[in-house]
Amino acid sequence: MDVRYPVKGMYVWLPYGFEIRQRVVEKLRRKLRETGHEEVLFPTLIPETQLKKESEHIAGFEDEVYWVTHGGLKELDEKLALRPTSETAIYPMFALWIRSHADLPLKIFQVVNTFRYETKHTRPLIRMREITTFKEAHTAHATEEEAEEQVKEAVEIYSSFFDELGIPYIASVRPEWDKFPGAEYTVAFDTLMPDGRTLQIGTVHMLGQNFAKTFEVTYETEEGDQEYVYMTCYGISDRVVASMIAIHGDERGLVLPPDVAPYQVVVVPILKKGVRRKILERAVEVEEMLREEEVRVKVDDRDMSPGRKFHYWELKGVPLRIELGARELKEGTAVVFRRDELDRETYAFEELPEVVPDLMEEIAMRLRKRAREKFENGIFRTDSPEEARRLVGKGIVETGWCGSKRCGMRMEEEFGGDVLGTPYPEEDTEFERCPICGETAEYTVRIAKTY
Repeated sequence: MDVRYPVKGMYVWLPYGFEIRQRVVEKLRRKLRETGHEEVLFPTLIPETQLKKESEHIAGFEDEVYWVTHGGLKELDEKLALRPTSETAIYPMFALWIRSHADLPLKIFQVVNTFRYETKHTRPLIRMREITTFKEAHTAHATEEEAEEQVKEAVEIYSSFFDELGIPYIASVRPEWDKFPGAEYTVAFDTLMPDGRTLQIGTVHMLGQNFAKTFEVTYETEEGDQEYVYMTCYGISDRVVASMIAIHGDERGLVLPPDVAPYQVVVVPILKKGVRRKILERAVEVEEMLREEEVRVKVDDRDMSPGRKFHYWELKGVPLRIELGARELKEGTAVVFRRDELDRETYAFEELPEVVPDLMEEIAMRLRKRAREKFENGIFRTDSPEEARRLVGKGIVETGWCGSKRCGMRMEEEFGGDVLGTPYPEEDTEFERCPICGETAEYTVRIAKTY
């Protein structure tokens, strides 16, 4: 991203970064379509009366809303909000679309820009005032049980999505004071960044009938009665790209999973006087050979030294680099450099169509394994308040909790982190006591410093 755009907290996607984003989003789109979700696109502007209908919801966003007050020079009769999220835009339309049980379940999603006037320190991809990649799904169901099953499906979709990107995570039920405004409960996905702080990378909300009652979203049952629907919603943002960059990257730059890399292979010809043309021809042969295997490949024939090209493509995180020089031409070989392990291996030229796909699969598996091991090493379990205080900031601390808000808030104050919540799905706690009040621990609770 280019951070020099003259509005604080708003940034410009550059072509290479935008293609990474597109490939990440398309992966998620595919998973949603496969599970019966249909894509829509709603307007950016929400009338003030609609936004304010759900009091708990607007209370959660009132400090963050951007307002449009004029159309040209004319003051508008009603202020319009730039959407901070779309529940209050979508659910009045649900009330028009849903008539009977035959219209349910209704499962839609959109990928849009949202706007939130963040007052904290803004950061590209992590905390922005214009979120440029906001995927939000919204569903309506006949029964509470069906809505609960939809929460489970959403968690499964996100889990599979993060697994494919090699992003390790925990899923937690957020504490009551930190759930989505208007939801019955929120399940959040958090990953661990290299500095020991967590980043929220996805959320799933059980809305129950709260919004249905506010916006009169009802359906006719098979018996002819009118009932309110049960709703869920779930979202993911640019933070997915941020976490992928931070978790896999190193001091040389990006390290990209092969399936989202704009180029999976770059071919660098090392030209030598007398055989320049033949080396370039061999590089093009490799390019054509790999394209037949549906590999995204590029020959870098720019007029600069091979060393500069090596540095450039390592910075860009291209999974594999193929080096071709006079020696390789003579021996019928190619040198293949792996970005994840920073090592080289020589292969016969004719082996490349088979070797390259296998190596890309290996790289993806290794990135997942390496990230998961590092993540698990950053989870600490302790029933000691002193230990918890020392470890918060170095990773995620799990400890016992009696379940009271008072003790949860005191943990945040005394341990210097935020309560992420309790494990989802719920599990029996291994801890005996709450470290704050000393009462029996009813839950395991997670605490960490957060972005």
